[in-house]
Order: sequence, then C-alpha cells, then structure tokens
Amino acid sequence: MVEPTPAGTRLVLASASPRRKDLLAQVGITPDAIVPADIDETPLSQERPRDLAARLSHTKAAAVAELYPDAFVLAADTVVALGRRVLEKPVDEAEARLFLTKLSGRRHSVIGGVCVISPNGDIQLQTIVTKVKFKRLTPHDIDAYIASGEWQGKAGGYAIQGRAGAFVPWISGSYSNVVGLSLSDAVNMLTGVGYRV
Repeated sequence: MVEPTPAGTRLVLASASPRRKDLLAQVGITPDAIVPADIDETPLSQERPRDLAARLSHTKAAAVAELYPDAFVLAADTVVALGRRVLEKPVDEAEARLFLTKLSGRRHSVIGGVCVISPNGDIQLQTIVTKVKFKRLTPHDIDAYIASGEWQGKAGGYAIQGRAGAFVPWISGSYSNVVGLSLSDAVNMLTGVGYRV
C-alpha cells in the first residue's frame, strides 16, 4: 500500500506550457512550482515518434527532479506524428502552412509522453496515443488559421482547444492528451507513486 503524501511534500510541474497548468487545475491539482526543463528537444536520427515523446518527458522530469529531490515531479511532452514523420512546432508561417496542408483530410497521431518521479526515486513513464482526423481544409481555412497566429508554439502547428477545433470531426482517445496532458493518465500515475490528489 502506498503511503499518503506527507504534509509539505511538493508537486513540481516540469513544463513551461500554460495549457498543462490549466489542465491540472481542471481536476483540482495546483503545482507548488513550475520549472521548465532546459533540454535539447531535437529528435534523434531514426527515432520513432513514440520513443521521442517518452525520452523527452523522462529527460525533462529527471532534470527537474535533480533540482527538487524532495518533490514529486510531473513532466510531459506532446509529439504530433504523420506516420513516422514528426511535425514539431513550426518555425514560421511557411512551415505552419506546410503542416496544415499535410494534415488536411488525413488522420494523424498525437503522442503524449508523461513521466512522474517521486521523492523516493520511483519513476512512472507512459505514452498515450490519440488519433485525430482533420477535415479537408480549404485555402481559406489555412489562410485564416495562419493569420490568427494560434499555430505559434504548438506541436503540429495547431491547437485543438482553439480555432482548430473546427478542423477536427473525429478523435479516438484522450482529448486532453491532444491539448497537452492526458489527465486520467497523469492522475493515475501521480497516485501510483503516492501523491495524494
């Protein structure tokens, strides 16, 4: 049996994403600290999207756990994949337009890597896959979305919780995973290592 969280034990969110903080707030979890991990997120040669999501979330959690050894650390990473191709955060409008064009009328995968490290060093690591289908986008759809600026800083160049929700007629799996963190999995992992939610 896992002991309940001792008084004063902290939860550190190893993420700069305001979306992850907001998602946790939906289920009543407020991190005591938010500490983005400064790591290189470049995919390795021939690295599969699922392996990338797992590696990045674990690397982020481990880096922050070194700084906060007495805290529970939660880290996540979101990878958008079209087959084996990873669509990262677009660097400019041209790349965002290219991504939207590639996603148009097709299904893709959103892979969430989630890692939790407890104060006693227990590690839980999981990848969650959500399938997402985009409708066929018109040139106007793409132009308007690019003009909105919502694509900036978003894996795959879109935000399902924003205007791009109109592009998605179907998903299979966790919606919150596409936003940035599968809440059911994150809560289960936290409770699994003894954090009292």
